Amino acid sequence: MKYVAIAEELRGRITRGELPPGARVPSTRRLATDHGVAMATAAKALALLGQEGLVRAEPRSGTVVAGRERRSGGHRTLTRDQIVRTAIAVADAEGLAALSMRGIAARLGVAAMAPYRYVTGKEELVLLMADAAYGERGYPANPVGDWRERLTLSGRTLWSLYRRHPWLAQLAPLTRPLPLRNLGMHGEWALAALAELGVDAATLCDLHVLFFTHVQGLAIHLEREQHALAASGLSEEQWMDRQAPLMGTMTSGRPVFTKMLRELGETGYDLVLDDIFESGMRALLDGLALRYGR
Repeated sequence: MKYVAIAEELRGRITRGELPPGARVPSTRRLATDHGVAMATAAKALALLGQEGLVRAEPRSGTVVAGRERRSGGHRTLTRDQIVRTAIAVADAEGLAALSMRGIAARLGVAAMAPYRYVTGKEELVLLMADAAYGERGYPANPVGDWRERLTLSGRTLWSLYRRHPWLAQLAPLTRPLPLRNLGMHGEWALAALAELGVDAATLCDLHVLFFTHVQGLAIHLEREQHALAASGLSEEQWMDRQAPLMGTMTSGRPVFTKMLRELGETGYDLVLDDIFESGMRALLDGLALRYGR
């Protein structure tokens, strides 16, 4: 089986000391790309090593080689916060598709059923992860600036969280908001700024949805790009280079598109989502200021 072969290779590197205790192990995406396998297969290899106590998940670091005390079966106290932070580390490094209760138990070096004493299942775990992630950044106790400055701060704060946790924007559509305390904190800040436009409740709700859509709608592509990279093994630039001949076949009868491609070919162009976010935010706030005379 391919996952066994991948696990055997990593086990050998750990045994030989090429990957010493604390060293970061290649992520699921990296293993999938290097070995030409699906992410689920790579995740299974890491889970196997976790069950053996050879690796563990570390918040902010991903999967690392376990110390010798862990390999010899040392006892470890488990908490719900440990489970949540380990799950966030997995999702940050490998995406939500790689997340499972059994996998989290393996990475923590505990029995497969141990996490269920603290979390009822994956659905509750994902909600706990999301609430913890949204709670990593907040706002000043005493707001300063006008509605535009405070709404800009809200947008940039949310964008930074989606940048840090790309999976966060994927969890639910706007029509089905998640009942998360910390997400509500971000919503209250944005609503308080928008309320200064002097609109009624229905319009206030619509404007908040419009604002949040701009941030979340762009952030969705952060995770999608990671999936595309893992599936194809091609960076964004490499993929575009391969598509160039096909783009040429789309120019017939499209003079504006043709002119744009020609000019971009001469000047160069990088699609940077951070820049698109900022320019979109300015355009949105300019429109609100004009529409409501503020």
